[in-house]
Amino acid sequence: MTLAEFIQIIMGFIGSLGFAFLFNIRGKRLVFASLGGLLSWLLFVLFGNFLADEALRYFLVAMILSAYAEVMARILKTPTTTFIATSIIPLVPGSALYYTMAHAFEGDAENFITKAIYTLQLSCALALGVVVVTAFTRLMYRLRRKGHQH
Repeated sequence: MTLAEFIQIIMGFIGSLGFAFLFNIRGKRLVFASLGGLLSWLLFVLFGNFLADEALRYFLVAMILSAYAEVMARILKTPTTTFIATSIIPLVPGSALYYTMAHAFEGDAENFITKAIYTLQLSCALALGVVVVTAFTRLMYRLRRKGHQH
């Protein structure tokens, strides 16, 4: 791991910490919500060593972060969104969205469409990663609850 990657990972923590403050998260929850941001960028960097497809990396990291959020929500008796919303902050494709809009305002249709599709792929990969784990978790809890009723 390079120094630049290490700094990026620390910035993932700090960025998530800032959003955790904005979301009014306190105490232990603040630390674990911020650690989710560190984890998200750490995984993104590590997966970059063997996965060239950035959308796939986004999807896999979002799945792992969602699992982390589900576990932390149960341990700290807090809504899952507390951890998902802050942990995913480092992965928000801000630069891709910026360049998409820049090409749109410049009237550069070809680059706009290319960047827009790319930005949409990353955004959908994040959302799908969260949805898959959330749906699986809810299904497991329903099945477990049904099993205890009989």
